[in-house]
Amino acid sequence: MHASTVDRSGTTRSLVTPEGVDLRVNIADAGQRAGAFLLDAAIIIGALIVMTLAAVFMGIGAVGVGGGAGVEVMYVIWLLVFFLLRNFYFTAFELSAGAATPGKRALGLRVASRDGGRLRAESVFVRNALRELEVFLPLSLLFSRVGGDGVDSWMYLLAFVWCAIFVFFPLFNRDRLRVGDLAGGTWVVRTPRRKLTRDMADESTDRVAVYNFTPAQVDVYGAKELHVLESVLRQNDRKTLRAVADRIAAKIGWVRDSDEADRDFLTAYYAALRGRLEQRMLMGVRRRDKHDV
Repeated sequence: MHASTVDRSGTTRSLVTPEGVDLRVNIADAGQRAGAFLLDAAIIIGALIVMTLAAVFMGIGAVGVGGGAGVEVMYVIWLLVFFLLRNFYFTAFELSAGAATPGKRALGLRVASRDGGRLRAESVFVRNALRELEVFLPLSLLFSRVGGDGVDSWMYLLAFVWCAIFVFFPLFNRDRLRVGDLAGGTWVVRTPRRKLTRDMADESTDRVAVYNFTPAQVDVYGAKELHVLESVLRQNDRKTLRAVADRIAAKIGWVRDSDEADRDFLTAYYAALRGRLEQRMLMGVRRRDKHDV
């Protein structure tokens, strides 16, 4: 019997993929997102500390001829490296196959497209470019030297209000979205590390020999579709199994028998696809999704 899932935490959302598969995803709550950001910030700060110590040991920025010119050069370099780190750190990791920074990975989170499609590079760039306006720009104003005159005091107050609005913005929308997520069409979802249950693995092993898929049929899909298929098998919803099985069969040109069970077909294809992807990875080839040729 298939038991329905009750969402007691209010974090489950319906996500319809371009293939028409209705999946349930769990969005990250504000605490998880804050924790991931703090972990990533700690990594960035650690990298800056290491760079600063290395520069000191190498004598870069030492006061010599020219007074404090060396210190000023070191300060400019430090600001430049900090700018590059905070902008390219998030973007580079979220453009990777895991779509997650080390902080997000540690908490079982990843960035995903809200329309269920492929996570596009422009979406990642937008969400991270806006972080500069949301967090780092107001923080730089807050920690800058502020005098006692009225203009500086108003600037400080404006920076504080600005920072507070953006920092607490995820608390005031249902999907815990940053402004960058709204502009980029993304959200952060939970991806707990789970291995296949023993019975699912056994099903795949037993049935892969019955369904003799050709390499061309298996190569139609990639790693993303493998994860979607695993979610479908875990949910074990009869209607979803039928819809996905029919879609995959039509896509790969597989003629199905009238008495062929949907789950049998899908578990066999899952095993074949997983084996094919693992085999290609041993040769240094990683296929992210069906669009990755």
